[in-house]
Amino acid sequence: MNNTVFTYNAIMEMEQRYRATLINSAGGFKSLALVGTRNKQGQPNLAIFNSFFHVGAHPPLFGFIIRPDSVDRHTLNNILETAEFTVNHVHAGIYEQAHHTAARYPQEVSEFNAAELTELHVNGFYAPFVAESKIRIGAGFVRRVDISENGTCMIIGRIKHLSVPGECLQEDGFLDLEKAGSLTGSGLDSYHTTHTLGRLPYAKPGVMAGVLVK
Repeated sequence: MNNTVFTYNAIMEMEQRYRATLINSAGGFKSLALVGTRNKQGQPNLAIFNSFFHVGAHPPLFGFIIRPDSVDRHTLNNILETAEFTVNHVHAGIYEQAHHTAARYPQEVSEFNAAELTELHVNGFYAPFVAESKIRIGAGFVRRVDISENGTCMIIGRIKHLSVPGECLQEDGFLDLEKAGSLTGSGLDSYHTTHTLGRLPYAKPGVMAGVLVK
């Protein structure tokens, strides 16, 4: 296979949309989910993100990236205003609707309605969940970290509520995302199912997948 090579200068000189598509794809497959929020007036918002990452399990923290707020970012504004948001996995049955939430609707329009998805309200939690999602996380806002190099910001959240299908939860705590049908994404508009190759034992020096390495 012959590789095409790009230098930094060549990347920076690319047409904007081509560069965004290429670099977003080059990072590999990404976690994909819908973020649900509400402002203090009760107006719901729903938006798809593909930049989630694990931060730690004790306490249970995760993060994701929000693009520059040079335009009004309803998700960011609502999180900072109410300190709550939800994260809802995307599956094959809703991925086209989930993709539609990336459209730039005015604040007074609910993406739940526009994408024909259903708000799910859990007692004691202000932000709305997606009823059609199989794995749902309710999060509390912990920290915003501004990234000066490109104007994005990182949001750190603490898991306060976790709802998963019982049949996808294994005895050791492993959550079988493939069994739940959770999708992954690449680039800005490509959605993928997964195929498990296998689970390996805890890595130890000198031992490769449970076999002693000479």
